Amino acid sequence: MTDTTTGTVEHLDPHTLTLEINVRPSAPLTSGFVQSIRHNGVLTPVLAYRTPDGTVHVRAGQRRTLAAREAGVPTIPVYIVDADQATAQRIVQQMIENDQRVALTDADRAAAFQQLAFEGLDVPTIAKRTGTTPKDISTALTVAGNEVAAAAVQEHALTLDQAADLIEFDDDEGVRADLIEVATHDPAQFAHAVQRARDERARAQVKADTEADLTARGFTILDRDRGYYDTDYTPLRDLVTADGDRATLNHIADVDGRAAFVRISYTGQPEVTYYLPDPNKAGLRKASQGSTGGPMTDEQKAERRTLIANNKAWASAEVVRREWLTTLLSRKTLPKDAPVVIARGLTVHRHAVSAATRDGNPLAHTLLGIEPGGYWDSDRLAAFLEQAPAKALHVALAVVLGAAESVTSKQTWRTPSPTDRAYFTQIAAWGYTLSHVEQLVTTRHDGDGDGDGDGDGDLVITDSQDVTADQE
Repeated sequence: MTDTTTGTVEHLDPHTLTLEINVRPSAPLTSGFVQSIRHNGVLTPVLAYRTPDGTVHVRAGQRRTLAAREAGVPTIPVYIVDADQATAQRIVQQMIENDQRVALTDADRAAAFQQLAFEGLDVPTIAKRTGTTPKDISTALTVAGNEVAAAAVQEHALTLDQAADLIEFDDDEGVRADLIEVATHDPAQFAHAVQRARDERARAQVKADTEADLTARGFTILDRDRGYYDTDYTPLRDLVTADGDRATLNHIADVDGRAAFVRISYTGQPEVTYYLPDPNKAGLRKASQGSTGGPMTDEQKAERRTLIANNKAWASAEVVRREWLTTLLSRKTLPKDAPVVIARGLTVHRHAVSAATRDGNPLAHTLLGIEPGGYWDSDRLAAFLEQAPAKALHVALAVVLGAAESVTSKQTWRTPSPTDRAYFTQIAAWGYTLSHVEQLVTTRHDGDGDGDGDGDGDLVITDSQDVTADQE
């Protein structure tokens, strides 16, 4: 490797210098920077080498060279070294030089890592030479190798991690656009938005698979659920046999015109409603109906849609939240107030901790990355402590956080308990970004299930009410 400390400084016309490919795809020239060069000149020499034909190539200092040209500076100091330096070393020098002046953007960094990879350097070598973690380099290379992700970093100033998440949705332009919108306008919610997109995609796949199976079994797939006033189809749940017995799926397995509507619950499980267009032809009839509550009002339907959307959002947020807790407990140093939180958990919130301990602390194991044992050896935390006594505080905090987490459910956002509020308030104080539905936990009041503070509770849907495709 060339020792660049033995070169010579020459003052040369910036227009005579040749710029090599830079790790920064575009050298941003602000008016202030150009003005500074115009008044003060280039104070730090640019790094260059001279080829046998006399051409001087700039290795580091492209931005200063361009600014000097624009400012009309006649000469700039050029530090000229030997020309036998490897391309990879030049790129590394440029990265360091640029970071010392104007920090490289993620797009610049990804392009530089890609150039180093093209030069034959593997991830560990790039990491060592640039002082970057292997994980960040792998992410950068993944982004640089994907046209859409690389463009998102360059055009929308997304982080490399955000751009890497976009790659999952290469086949869905609409989802990518939504995620870019969140990343640029509400970046704190990006992780939640990504998880919701993942869950929606998974639900869509389950729905498609279920419908394909039903189609193969001869069912017509309906594009919407049937409601109170619909008369073209009768749901199987309302039918009985000639003897008055409840009709089952077996009664319509071979009936012409049989149909089905598929909805996917917030947990990702398919729920199928079966229908017949003419029950009489199948020897079935509608069961005698008692009084019903009639169809849902528009207000009830709107509340139902909110309920379903929030339940789905809660399920997605749970994934993000537990991943965050796992990361928190993997840190070498825990928050300073962790002992206080543990003490409160064992006293104020002891009922949740007691229930979790009785069940073997399964979530505490999960958050610590410990495989639970069998029925007679379900709690392996003590054995873990024997092997890693320095982790005692981590284990105690995992027990408390796992207990608080274990008592949460889709009902939590509607009717949060004091334990729920204390738990979500605490993890938010530690840096976890609450999703919009999780924020309801910390803002709702006792006895108020709908979040408006008036204590009138949430909508309760009865079996007699008309819940249509809004349930999906």
